[in-house]
Amino acid sequence: MNEEALDRLLSAMAHSGRRRMLDLLIAAPGISIKALASHFDMSRVAVLKHVQVLEAAQLVLSRKEGRTRHLFFNAVPIQQIHDRWTDRYSAFWSERMIDLKQRVEGRANEQENHKSA
Repeated sequence: MNEEALDRLLSAMAHSGRRRMLDLLIAAPGISIKALASHFDMSRVAVLKHVQVLEAAQLVLSRKEGRTRHLFFNAVPIQQIHDRWTDRYSAFWSERMIDLKQRVEGRANEQENHKSA
C-alpha cells in the first residue's frame, strides 16, 4: 500500500459516521444506499458522498443492479495496515520470546546441575 492510499484509508476511517457505515455494511452485505441512509440523520446525497470516500479508500465495493447500488465491505485495506505494522513487531517479539525461553531454560538447567553436584 503506497502512502497516498494509506492517507485515503486513514482519512476515511477517521470519521465516526463512516465507521458506523462500515459496521452496517458488515452486518448487512449488499445493503442499498437508500437502506443505508435510513440509519442516519442525513440526506441520501450526504450518505452517498461518505460512501464515495469509503470507495476511494477501497473499503467499500459496490455492484449496480438496475437503479440500485449494493454495497459491500472490503477488509483488504485494513488487513494491509495490520500486516504492515504487526508483522514487523510480531517477528521482533517472537525473537525476544525465544531468547527469553532459552535463558530461563538455561538457568533452570544450571540450578539442577548445582543441586545434583
